[in-house]
Amino acid sequence: MKKKYIKITSGILKNIHINTINNKLLKPTLVNIRKTLFNWINKYIKNKICLDCFSGSGILSIESLSNNAKFVIILEKNYKIYKNIKKNLKKINNKNYKIININTLIWLKKKNNIIFDIIFIDPPYNMYKILNKCINLIEKNNLIKKNSIIYIETNKKNNNINIPYSWKIYKKKYTQNNKYYLFIKK
Repeated sequence: MKKKYIKITSGILKNIHINTINNKLLKPTLVNIRKTLFNWINKYIKNKICLDCFSGSGILSIESLSNNAKFVIILEKNYKIYKNIKKNLKKINNKNYKIININTLIWLKKKNNIIFDIIFIDPPYNMYKILNKCINLIEKNNLIKKNSIIYIETNKKNNNINIPYSWKIYKKKYTQNNKYYLFIKK
């Protein structure tokens, strides 16, 4: 089986490749979207605490670490995908993370007493309801504070995103198949 790679697009690890595995549930954030996203948040991410929900390839977490995030919590339910992320994290030689093999919604329901500066929400595209459940749990459990940033990526066909009143749109962009947003908690 031919190995697949994803290139880190920004920060101190720029141009390093990480491995990815063949899995129909795995949909790494596209290079052009990642470049845009990290250009948007570059001035905010240094020394921030991030949460990567539905981590998948782990590329958003690794890009965050590459851009000097203080700490990243990485959530991934699929064990094979989780193991691949762990291998990639060892390769980049950065210990400022905690990776957890868990369903994101179960983790969000717990009272973790962590408030995040940046949260990435990029669930599998065919799971629209999970996106709204995730948003509701983040808001209900006060996992973000004023001026926290929330990134959401979804399929362009998903028109049923329930955004809390206190989340204000900061940036948005569309591609042929995707739409992605940055919100700021006000």
